[in-house]
Parts: sequence; structure tokens; C-alpha cells
Amino acid sequence: MIRDETEADIKAVRELNRAAFGRDDEADLVDALRAGLHSRVALIASLAEQIVGHILFTDLAIMTRNGTVEALALAPVAVAPEFQRQGVGSALVREGLHAARAMGIGIVVVLGHPEFYPRFGFSRELAKQLIAPFSGPAFMALELIPDAMKNIQGTVRYAPPFGIV
Repeated sequence: MIRDETEADIKAVRELNRAAFGRDDEADLVDALRAGLHSRVALIASLAEQIVGHILFTDLAIMTRNGTVEALALAPVAVAPEFQRQGVGSALVREGLHAARAMGIGIVVVLGHPEFYPRFGFSRELAKQLIAPFSGPAFMALELIPDAMKNIQGTVRYAPPFGIV
């Protein structure tokens, strides 16, 4: 079952991120993004009342010559180790993208596995229009609205908790 994150989930989401990534960094990032009110879509995957997955989409600005274009950053996606490679992460990505599209968001970027995210339409080629503090095959973009990135060239600005300038 996939549903919106609630305040009652915060502790379990933190533990899930710690378990999924084997460190505190992602759990700290999720907490800081939530506290800074940067979260736009936060979903939980649960099985028999156990939280087994979490996905977060946060504010992202694309600074262009013509102004700021609102977009979202997808990060992180966490799945409990014992439930990885069973479709939980894919279901969260699909539902999260659906929710973002329903909000009228046209663009999502991700820094993630180049073998995983293209199956949802993320493209390294689209991301080449964007200036980011990193590049390469792991930096990808997705148009949720057709031609949302047409004539968009600019610099991405992540929410401050990412610590990316």
C-alpha cells in the first residue's frame, strides 16, 4: 500500500533511511528537508502496517535568463533492505511522479542509478540543458508535462539542506 507520509511516520522513516543506506546522511537530509518545509511529495510504502519504503520530492528551482522555473528534485528513495529488488522502489517512483504531475509540476530531476531511473522516462540528454554542481550519467531530468523543458536552459538550485551551491 502506498500513501502520503504523516507526522506519525517520521521516526519510522528516519530508521528506514538509516537501514536502507547504512548511515545517517539520508535520514538527516530527509529530516532537514521536512523541517525546512521543502517537501512537496512524501510517500510511504507499507506492508501489514510496517513501513518498507519512502520517497521524497522537494523544491528545486531552475534559474534561467527569463526567470525561475519551478521543478522538483527526487531524493531520496529508501527501501528496507529485506524488500529491495521487489518493486517497492519502482511503485514509489511511479506514484510520486503521478502526484507531482497532478500538482502541475512539469520537470523533475534526479541524481541516481543510470540503470534504474530511465525506465520512468528520466533522461541524461534532457539534463544536459541544466547546469548543476555535478554531471554525468547519474544526473537526469524528466518532463512530466510534454515540452516542459523546451527552451529551458539554466542552473539548478536545490533546497538548502542538500548543501549544494
